[in-house]
Amino acid sequence: MSRPPLPPFTAETAAQKVQLAEDAWNSRDPERAALAYTPDSVWRNRDEFLTGREEIKAFLTRKWAREHDYALRKQLWAFTGDRIAVRFQYEWHDDVGQWWRSYGNELWEFTPDGLMARREASINDVAIDEGDRTIFGPRR
Repeated sequence: MSRPPLPPFTAETAAQKVQLAEDAWNSRDPERAALAYTPDSVWRNRDEFLTGREEIKAFLTRKWAREHDYALRKQLWAFTGDRIAVRFQYEWHDDVGQWWRSYGNELWEFTPDGLMARREASINDVAIDEGDRTIFGPRR
């Protein structure tokens, strides 16, 4: 299975890869989002370590069950060869209605067929008032 754009990345193809990832995560569909990762993809997400597409799907299912009205923005930070660095922020609210803005950085490494083999994410959460929201739904 191939997932263009493929490495080695250019500024244009790296930005396309970032937008495709944003679109997939904004779908809040674990099946769709997980297709971007190798079957044995290795993740660090905050303090959680995952291996494989099935663990990724389970993680995303749990994530979007508790992060209501999740809306994400990703921005290309840097790229080289088969790696991309991303800066992101997303907003969501919990079961009691508290809104959060989550900020972070991701490091991605891709296989020659364009699937992500490694993802490392560092994320911080800040409580916000609903009136301070800046991200509403998917970008496109």
